[in-house]
Parts: sequence; C-alpha cells; structure tokens
Amino acid sequence: MRTYSGHSSAKASNELYRTNLSKGQTGLSIAFDLPTQTGYDPDHILAHGEVGKVGVPVSHLGHMRTLLDSIPPGKMNTSMTINATAAWMLALYVANAREQGVDSRELRGTTQNDIVKEYLSRGTYIFPPAPSKRLIVDMVAWCAQNAPKWNPMNVCSYHLQEAGATPVQEIAFSLATAIDVLDAVRDSGQVSADQFDQVFGSISFFVNAGIRFVEEVCKLRAFTDLWERIAIERYDVKDPKARRFRYGVQVNSLGLTEAQPENNVQRIVLEMLAVTLSKRARARSVQLPAWNEALGLPRPWDQQWSLRMQQVLAFETDLLEYGDIFDGSTVIEAKTAELRDAAWAELQDVLALGGAFGAVDELKGRLVRSMAERTRRIETGEQTVVGVNSFTEAEPSPLAGDGNILIVDPAVEKQTIADVEGWRSSRDNEAVARALDEVRRAAVDGTNIMEPSIALAQAGGTTGEWAGALREIFGEFRAPTGVNAAVGRRTNELSGVADFVKSIAGGPPRFLVAKPGLDGHSNGAEQIAVAARDAGMEVVYSGIRLTPEQIVASARDEDPDVVGLSILSGSHMELVPEVVEKLRAEGVDAPVIVGGIIPEEDRPRLASRGVAAIYTPKDFDIARIMREVAELAVAHRKG
Repeated sequence: MRTYSGHSSAKASNELYRTNLSKGQTGLSIAFDLPTQTGYDPDHILAHGEVGKVGVPVSHLGHMRTLLDSIPPGKMNTSMTINATAAWMLALYVANAREQGVDSRELRGTTQNDIVKEYLSRGTYIFPPAPSKRLIVDMVAWCAQNAPKWNPMNVCSYHLQEAGATPVQEIAFSLATAIDVLDAVRDSGQVSADQFDQVFGSISFFVNAGIRFVEEVCKLRAFTDLWERIAIERYDVKDPKARRFRYGVQVNSLGLTEAQPENNVQRIVLEMLAVTLSKRARARSVQLPAWNEALGLPRPWDQQWSLRMQQVLAFETDLLEYGDIFDGSTVIEAKTAELRDAAWAELQDVLALGGAFGAVDELKGRLVRSMAERTRRIETGEQTVVGVNSFTEAEPSPLAGDGNILIVDPAVEKQTIADVEGWRSSRDNEAVARALDEVRRAAVDGTNIMEPSIALAQAGGTTGEWAGALREIFGEFRAPTGVNAAVGRRTNELSGVADFVKSIAGGPPRFLVAKPGLDGHSNGAEQIAVAARDAGMEVVYSGIRLTPEQIVASARDEDPDVVGLSILSGSHMELVPEVVEKLRAEGVDAPVIVGGIIPEEDRPRLASRGVAAIYTPKDFDIARIMREVAELAVAHRKG
C-alpha cells in the first residue's frame, strides 16, 4: 500500500513518509521534482520555479540521507518514479545504504526507468533513444548481479493511457518497450543465459486503471496472458514464477475532474476494484491519487484518505479471500480474448516498425490521434463525464475553498539552491572531478555505468553534474510532438470557428503555443495545437521544456497574434509573469493566455500580471476556447 508523495525538501518529505508509515502504509513511493527528473541542479535556469513543486528535490547524497532518515534501507520496499536519471537515483540509494552497512543485495524496491513513455507522454527525458536504452540495460544487468531483489525497470503503461492510449495500445506499446530492453540485455553479454529467467522476472509493470470497469478487468487479464506467451515463445523462460505478470497500479489521474471533485472519490474506488477483484490478474501494489489532485498537490489528510480506501478494501471486505470470481464468465473471457488478440496484432506491428525505441515518432502520432478522438467524444457528449459535460448542477461542496491543496513555499527554491552551493563548497572537488571523468569514460567505452555512478555519489557529485557529464557524451533529445499526425480530427466540431477564422481580415491568426519550465505533460498543449490547426489557424509549437528567453525569441521571430502558455507543475506564478514581462520588454504585445492546473486564488493574480485568459481542465469545450483565441487575435490586430 503506497501513496505517491514527496514535496518541498528532503526533510519535509521524510517527515511525511514517516507519518504515512506510522498510519499503516507498507512501502514508499517517491515523487521527485522536475529538475531532479530531468538532470538539473536547482540553480540551473530551467529549474527556476520548479524546485520542490511536484516532488522532492534530490541533488546529492546528503539529500538522499535526509530523505530516508530513520527509514532502514534493508527493510523498506521503495518505489522511485524516476526515468532519465534512474541510474543516478539508484546510485544515491545504494551509496546511502552502503554508508549504513547494508549490502545492495538486501535492497528491495523499484526504479520506473521507462524512457519510451517519457518520449511519448510525460516528457522527463534527457538523452536520445539509443544511449537511454543502454543506461537501462546497464541497470538491469547490474541489478541482476548486485541487487537481485530490486526491480530495475517498471514498464509504465500508466502515462500511455493518460496520453490517449486505447487499452490495446496501452498493452502493445508497453510490451514492445519491455521486449526492446530484454532483447538488448540478452544481446549485451552482461548477463549469462542461466540468469535470464531472473532478469525476465525482474521486469515489472505500472498500469493505469481507468473508469471502464469491465474493460479494465479484461485488460489486465489480457496483459497477464500475453506476458506469459512472450516469456515462453520469445525467451524460453522455464521458471513459472519468473513468468508472472507483476504489476503495480495507480488509478486514472486523467479521469479526476476539477468540476465536482468529490466525484473523484467514487472513481478512485471503482478503479481500485478493477485491479484487485480478478485474482489471476491482481495488482501486487496499489497507489491511489487523492481526490483533489486535479486541483493541485494533495495535503497529508488527502493522502490519508486514499490510504484508508485501500485499508478498508484489504481488511474490512472479503474481496481478497476467494479465488478468481471472474473465472468462467463468458462476458469476461470474450472481452479478454478480444483485447488480447488485438493487442498481439498491434505489438507485432510495433516490432515490425523497429520496436518501441525505433518507432517513437509513429507511436507518438498514434497517441495524439487517440487523445484527439477522446477529447472529441467528451466535447460532443458521446462520452459522459459526470459533473463536466453532464449533471453539472451541483450543491456547493464542503470540501472546496481555500486551503484544500498543498502550496509549496517559494522560499524552498532559494533554500535548496543555498544547500547545493554549500554542499559543493564543503566536498573534495578534486575527488568529484575524478569520479566524473570515470563516468564519462564508462559512457564512451561501454563499461557498465552503475559502479562509476555510485562512486560519484559517494564522492559528493550532484544530479546536474552526473547528467551534464552524460549530456556531453550522449547529447540531448527533442521528442516528437505528434501534432501533425492528428490534424483533421475535429473539423466537424470546429467548422463554425473555422468559418470565423476565414473571415478575419489579414488572414488566419498566428498562435504560438509554448511550455515554459520543465513540465513535460504536453497532452493539453498538443490538443490545443491540433484544434487550432483544425480551426484554420497558423500554429507554432516546438514542444516542451523551454526557457522564458526561448519563448520570447520565438515570439519575436514569429510575430504571433496570441501566445498560449501551458503549465501543470504549479510553477505558473513564477514562470508566467516572467514570460509576460520579457515579451513586453521585447516589444511583443500579443495577448497571453494560460492553460493548466491553476488554483482559483491564482487567477486574479495572473490577470493583474497581464494574462488575458485562463483555462483549466474543466474547460473541456475546445470549440469555445478556439473561438475565444480567434477573437483575441482580432482584437490584437485592431490594436
């Protein structure tokens, strides 16, 4: 039983973890902040406004010590939602354990380490596909030899569903990722044939549980069947225990609504049931979001509520006492077979395209198209979302109001920067330089990256230094946006807006869509870009992770009629005013609109800083948004 948590600082997160463990939580699920996930120290320009917002900053071994203070590493099962810097976070974890005399062979836990889904959906990637796969292979091989109880990779279909994946795509794309990595481990020569059953069994999955209950039950049964088929047919895995489909789950954050957020409680419960009722395909671990995560960061009380939901199911009900209650159901078996066969066909198609790592561009396009279709169904009412596009009348909620989300103190960023500066000044910098050279050497000559990374952690290296050294060797990657592949999905729904756009004097408006900071959740920005093109506008969208200076330079060169900024990380009060000020200083007077998770109390503050319009997840009517963008463009042209 876990709750995904971490915020502000290592000290504050440690206090939260110890509180949750005292309430009955049985494992840790660590949320890292965006600079940590993308390999930057808190004093990097791209880290501004992001430090401690969506997770805990971990820049060096001192932070890891504080984060896990009084939490014995040899006794705790720790899950880390970390991908591009997974090898480094594991190195810090191992270094901390060694300081306490705990051998790495005793460590139990998981590093997510699925970079493909970062390319496709979440955006916290650093390196191109080939070196990224090599880092994953090194971790898998190192763990096989040195940390056999650790799951070095947790293939994450969760964010694929959030990016629009159908159940078939969710199954196929994630299985393709696992196959890519397993093939590479087998071919690397770092693991013997006798160890491969163990390696196969160390790969786990992190699955999304959506609201379509029957479909989700069948999806997990199909997943289980296909994983065993792959184990037998592709890898000849003999050990039945190694062939088990081992997965953890978080229920569907995409389905949480800002409107009538109390409805999220029943959504969470139903989605939890979908991954626990079928014993043959039951999740090994469950982590639940809080009811208010569509509004912002949950408070400890909100996380407690989610933990209690799990405890009621596990300890009060009889749901876990019986065999698989779905065995023999013709309905369940038929739907399982349908999903299983379709997913197998989709998987073969992905493998024919070169595998998950080789087909990133194509898979991204498919997901954006799927998300565009989902959004269209909600817009038109074909897909009901209670409280959003139907049954919108509501009594005032006693849960609403000021203080219903956690607000991270802006001072945390300054404190963390000061901490890192102090850490750098107190360490043996010559030892750090030597350790960094060893990391670079390993990256160049193909030596397993883990031991040099652990040595760097012990010497006092930082997250930004480790990632920076590898950036020098591997370069950086710009993932595809998938926008072009989805254009034309909403032409009927947007026909009225398109007619208006055609009537605008001076030609179609130019709309610059940009994502400042490190927030990689690009689904919303992509759907806005697709819709704007379907409405006949000229759209400039260059993807995620832009500095304010880069956005301003693009606006200066492209001369947009409207600038749209997308932020979901809680950094809007820092980054949006900065972008607006820099735009005006450069003479760009186009109106600025903002989309993302924006608390109600921040709206007037943003408006006073020059923001013309604000949109949040409850604004599902994209046709209305597009009309308002076009009208802002007209007003701008009139001066």
